[in-house]
Amino acid sequence: MDSVRIDKWLWAARFFKTRTLASDACGIGRIEVNGARAKASRDVKVGDQLKVKNEAGEFQIELLQVTESRGSAAVAATLFRESPESIEARRKAAEERKLMLEMGGMAEGRPSKHDRNALNKLRGRIHRF
Repeated sequence: MDSVRIDKWLWAARFFKTRTLASDACGIGRIEVNGARAKASRDVKVGDQLKVKNEAGEFQIELLQVTESRGSAAVAATLFRESPESIEARRKAAEERKLMLEMGGMAEGRPSKHDRNALNKLRGRIHRF
């Protein structure tokens, strides 16, 4: 197998829980392949450079292997290599989020519907309509 659909690969590499979420992310422009926005049906091959934005942050990766089947997390980690700049940027963003929580903090008790919607908007979560 030389190439595979990007939504299948993102699901197999465990960037998204479902293939539908991976497809939706492509549809709203959160996935770039070699600097260009990618549709879900786009084929990717070994050596392609991807930029993936999801709940965990923004990843800049290089494809090392292509597969359509989802395996364990250990197998998924061998499918790509993340750039050192991407790792550092995600670490820095996590530290900033941690500091913001310590400074502002959350109100005690369960969040209201308004609070949950604000958090989802802040995190850039994908919602299906």
